[in-house]
Amino acid sequence: MSTEYAKALGVRLRAIRSQQGLSLHGVEQKSQGRWKAVVVGSYERGDRAVTVQRLSELAEFYGVPVHELLPGTGAPASAHEQGGKLVLDLERLKALPVDQAGPLLRYVGSIQSQRGDWNGRVMTIRGEDLRTLGVIYEMAPSELVKMLTDWDVLNPAAARPYNDEEGDGEAGTFPGGFAEDDEV
Repeated sequence: MSTEYAKALGVRLRAIRSQQGLSLHGVEQKSQGRWKAVVVGSYERGDRAVTVQRLSELAEFYGVPVHELLPGTGAPASAHEQGGKLVLDLERLKALPVDQAGPLLRYVGSIQSQRGDWNGRVMTIRGEDLRTLGVIYEMAPSELVKMLTDWDVLNPAAARPYNDEEGDGEAGTFPGGFAEDDEV
């Protein structure tokens, strides 16, 4: 493995670890000593070569597909701005029955893959995503927001601009002036 590639791989490893809110010591604790802080740190600095097997095991530990750890295979793993976006609690979402939350889990998985966002705790979605999810769940986006709030995966205060009952605009309208039945 070239030094340049090892360093780029290390940047990806560090970004995924950071997104999950883990320090090097935290990785060692969470893995119950399976992953030593000094070893993971040397992978992240590019000082130590990582085998395919170990990389696969590390991806499994982080809960991400292996290809997301490889340089040049996805979006850079970085934090996204939260302004004007809805924040889903992924831990609560994963605790819901699959027959209920399955479509949303698949949609979130697709977004995670596109963004390279594997923090595993929260996911921000845009207002436009509500339209798509509304089609999937066969309901208006405002009904979807209520459902997600009822499921306790969406903070009611954060949903206010998207929610009929609490918004300042007309029922069924969204930030940007779109109505539920507007052609896009």
